[in-house]
Amino acid sequence: MKKFGPGLLVTAAFIGPGTITTASVAGANFGFALLWALLFSVIATVVLQEMAARLGLVTHAGLSEALRSSFEHPLLRSLAIALVVAAIGIGNAAYEAGNIAGATLGAAAIINWPSSLLALLIGAGAFALLISGKYRVVERVLVVLVLLMSAVFIITMVMVKPSVPAMLSGLLTPTLPSGATLTVIALIGTTVVPYNLFLHASAVQEKWPRSVPLVQSLNEARWDTGLSIGIGGLITLAVMSTAAAAFFGSDTQLSAATMASQLEPLLGAAAKYFFAVGLLAAGLTSAITAPLAASYAVCGAMGWPRDFSNLRFKLVWLVVLLSGVLFAALGTKPIAAIIFAQAANGFLLPLIAIFLLVVMNRKDLLQEHRNRIATNLLGGVVVLIATGLGGFKLLSIAGVF
Repeated sequence: MKKFGPGLLVTAAFIGPGTITTASVAGANFGFALLWALLFSVIATVVLQEMAARLGLVTHAGLSEALRSSFEHPLLRSLAIALVVAAIGIGNAAYEAGNIAGATLGAAAIINWPSSLLALLIGAGAFALLISGKYRVVERVLVVLVLLMSAVFIITMVMVKPSVPAMLSGLLTPTLPSGATLTVIALIGTTVVPYNLFLHASAVQEKWPRSVPLVQSLNEARWDTGLSIGIGGLITLAVMSTAAAAFFGSDTQLSAATMASQLEPLLGAAAKYFFAVGLLAAGLTSAITAPLAASYAVCGAMGWPRDFSNLRFKLVWLVVLLSGVLFAALGTKPIAAIIFAQAANGFLLPLIAIFLLVVMNRKDLLQEHRNRIATNLLGGVVVLIATGLGGFKLLSIAGVF
């Protein structure tokens, strides 16, 4: 437990119902062919999140504060703040409905209760955890949930017995089957998430305060980041490989919602409960971290205290959480808000990645802890891919593709 920290919050955030659905569909439709895209996503996430964590530990400020201080012109600063508030604040409120709904779907497969009641109970659980005002409590609960997810999905993969040579080939040999472009974009987009950069830069300061020597905190944060995001990649790998081994080559129309029942011929009655527990944990972890990330990003952008006990910090996560619970309990999806959030995040990801790379080379800010050449090269590749991803997402939303 002590080895894990804020990196696992990042994993908890990106392993949600959307990732489980995308990974399931990718494996069922394309087999192991797109595992390389997952590997790239994990490497890109580690590179960007390490930078965000280093920025937070060295400067003891969040990414939003760095954004505010980097724009001297009032108009540019206002535009940067508005973009962060819109993309992260409003966007996470829209995505929260999907997180709650995904957790509800998993819970409904275990307990035959009305979905609206389950959504309210899950929302109440997330509220109780966040209102505690204790970062350590939130972190430890998420550690348990992520490790539970890992166990569930890895055991399920082992039971299905996927081909190890085929998995290795898919990981190490990039190929792009016909019709797979959007799925690759979705895999990368569900792993490399802009709001996680804001979450990580702030959360590391909770885990490693100023009293901890900087060299120690940086070293521990790097291990935490690599290990935690690696676990997230392993979870996604397990879901993709399970779907590939069980459904690739068949005419099954697969989604995360139906995957549990469709695994029953292979795994027996236990399949339903295995996958349901994993989906419940995935939805619940994202339902907790999305409001938390929104609070860190919005409060930092607005110049408000980033403190669990601060009223405005609480109000931001409360609005995000209540929005998700309301839409999920009513059984509706805020489609217009989700499309807007996707467009905003598609625009925000390359901008934030470029900004992060520029900031991490500032000697006046980071001294000897600024980026080295190798990190800049890796970061440059990630920025190019992120820019292409953002452009493609915006064009696809506009109906060009």
